Amino acid sequence: MIETITSTSSLAARLRERIRREGPLTFCEWMKAALYDPSEGYYCRSDRVRWGREGDYRTSPERSSLFAATFARYFDRLHEQLGRPSTWTILEAGAGEGHFAAALLRTLQEFFPDVYAATSYVIDEVSPQSCQRAHERLQPFADRIQFRNLDQVEIDHGVVFSNELLDAFPVHRITLRDGEFKEFQVTVGEDGKFQWLVDTPSAALLERLNKYFDEVGMRPVEGRVVEVGLEIEEWLRRVAARIRAGYVVTVDYGANTEYLHSPLARNDGTLRGFQRHQFVDDLLAQPGEQDLTTTINWDFVKTAGASTGLEVVELSRQDQFLLKNGLIEQLEVESSQAEDEAERLRLTTTAREMILPSGMAASFQVLVQRKISQ
Repeated sequence: MIETITSTSSLAARLRERIRREGPLTFCEWMKAALYDPSEGYYCRSDRVRWGREGDYRTSPERSSLFAATFARYFDRLHEQLGRPSTWTILEAGAGEGHFAAALLRTLQEFFPDVYAATSYVIDEVSPQSCQRAHERLQPFADRIQFRNLDQVEIDHGVVFSNELLDAFPVHRITLRDGEFKEFQVTVGEDGKFQWLVDTPSAALLERLNKYFDEVGMRPVEGRVVEVGLEIEEWLRRVAARIRAGYVVTVDYGANTEYLHSPLARNDGTLRGFQRHQFVDDLLAQPGEQDLTTTINWDFVKTAGASTGLEVVELSRQDQFLLKNGLIEQLEVESSQAEDEAERLRLTTTAREMILPSGMAASFQVLVQRKISQ
């Protein structure tokens, strides 16, 4: 748990002081503070634009309403498979400013009114600023919307959806040296800059690492850096505990164990930093100012889910998933309703971005897991 220090100093200054007082932080602790410190973490601060052209990155729901509209078609199928319950819950974890929720609810309202009538939509978002913007954007659906934490919700029937959430969970950075696990930590140099330190992990983490690599069925290559996202397992356990019957739909950037440990994988791991749509060279510079993300291990997500009662329904590339679930049909519908040619061109362009094999969306995957009532 990251310590919250009441101070008017910057997050970087507080982290330096903590390291000087307590010693080096594991990178997992440092990343958690850099992203989720309540006042100055990247996802929590109120003075930073994160999404869109003026921010650091753009997600699929922001690029086009077709993304959420296609998922609305898919959610109609899930509602049917659950027996068309008269009430059900869609919880969006890491909902941001509500772009996905607004487009999804609009599509349900127009094309799937029975599903819309049954829907209670829960926004789970850590950023107060994003919650405020989502609240404003979702005013037309105010009678359907709740802003609550996952742990405050009981889902009798429903869906937990997330888009680019798991890749922002704090990770341990691990390497193997002379056959022994070593962990990347963060310290402070004489010049006051954050620096990497590689040391022996705690006994508790060492035990968990051995279990993790047993679960994914492969050990790291000597000298290669790998990220281990143990918090994913805890999150899935919390999700499974809140659902009696339903689905967990996860959209993210990931790969399987074989690829992550193959000769094609990067020796320095998959940790990346983004600022103003550009890669960041110094990942430890300016905590709270830049996004940090990693490539998730889908084999671990599936195994961790299975241990909590979540069975895999499918794992597909995002572009293939969208095509299979009606993106082209939705494009035709929305194009026929477009006000002018410029709007039709925008719809066509964004649809092409989501389905071209060379496009960014081809690098994302959709994992669907099901929780069956006991």
